[in-house]
Amino acid sequence: MTTQTPTLAPIAERAAAPATLTLPMAGGLTWRAATREDAPAWLALRNRIAPADAQPYVETLEEIEEIFDGEWRDMAADSLLGFSTRPEDDGVLVAWAQVECPPGDVTVARAFCWGGVHPDRRGEGIGRELFAWETGRARQLLAASGKDVPARIATFADDDAPATKHRLYERAGFGVRRYYSDLARPLTGPDAAPVPEVALAGSLRLVPWSTDLDEPTRLAHNDAFRDHWGSQPQTREQWAQRAGFAPEWSFLVIDEAPDVDALLASPDTDADTAAALRAGEPLVVGYELAARYTEDFAVRGYSFGYTDILGARRGYRGRKVALAALAEGMRAFAAEGMQYAALDVDTANPSGAHGLYASLGYVKTSGSRMYSIEL
Repeated sequence: MTTQTPTLAPIAERAAAPATLTLPMAGGLTWRAATREDAPAWLALRNRIAPADAQPYVETLEEIEEIFDGEWRDMAADSLLGFSTRPEDDGVLVAWAQVECPPGDVTVARAFCWGGVHPDRRGEGIGRELFAWETGRARQLLAASGKDVPARIATFADDDAPATKHRLYERAGFGVRRYYSDLARPLTGPDAAPVPEVALAGSLRLVPWSTDLDEPTRLAHNDAFRDHWGSQPQTREQWAQRAGFAPEWSFLVIDEAPDVDALLASPDTDADTAAALRAGEPLVVGYELAARYTEDFAVRGYSFGYTDILGARRGYRGRKVALAALAEGMRAFAAEGMQYAALDVDTANPSGAHGLYASLGYVKTSGSRMYSIEL
């Protein structure tokens, strides 16, 4: 006996988007969309909120300004800033929200909700009404996407965030769907295990990241993460948004003599990779792309190099290509005097990455979770 997957209703129906959005009334704030000129004040507010929400990081002006560079974002419609009307506050920014749908989503259409309220203005109901605006806008964006595939409205919270934040999401109908762990391992001192030397076989070669290999790396990433829960392909424009990127700490593994015919015949080879192979483009099969978050050193209490993304093409798993790239990145961190190597991992990662990191001496330093409504 076979079972049939229920046919999904059109996304415009499932999203149940409100015709209009209601601005928050709590707190007596004035509201408008964010502009690039607001970036310094927006950054200051977000970094004031960060410790109150137990975030193990702060943000940079580069990261905030990059938000305005994504052409797929309509900040006039997808963002809100709330300003105090109290005479003593002189119009200070005290609340913010932003919603976005990544343009590369194919098999799951996602809308992400972000926002926060200044710690001194909590308990007034601002956060509840602001989050209602976010979810309403998320429903509108999903309905307008025309992507008749499963859909998700998602937001995140650090595990140690105030209980009120977790309750806010739960009362809005969101459930925990995924857990993430931030990991770190020492690079110096008596507890630092040696960074492994990884030999690559055959035509595989470890190389530094370079501009001409960035597009092949994007294709490798989209292949590597096809079977990762919650991951969707990244467009070139999404891929280009990489605030904090440290090319000097980033490494790739290429196959200098791939079996092109076998790869083209494989059902696992995606169309973009197939086109690149036919054009004779380099084939990146593993990668470690790192970032430098100097502002976070004080938050964590130590210096570190951060592996933002690590992966191996599915057809090359088991050949140590990701391990080779990661180890080289760790050596680069250490060469610049970084005390730790750090990264973030999905606890249910299908590639077994969590076990790999544990074997290399990485331990959990903090955790976070995704809340979502599945449509």
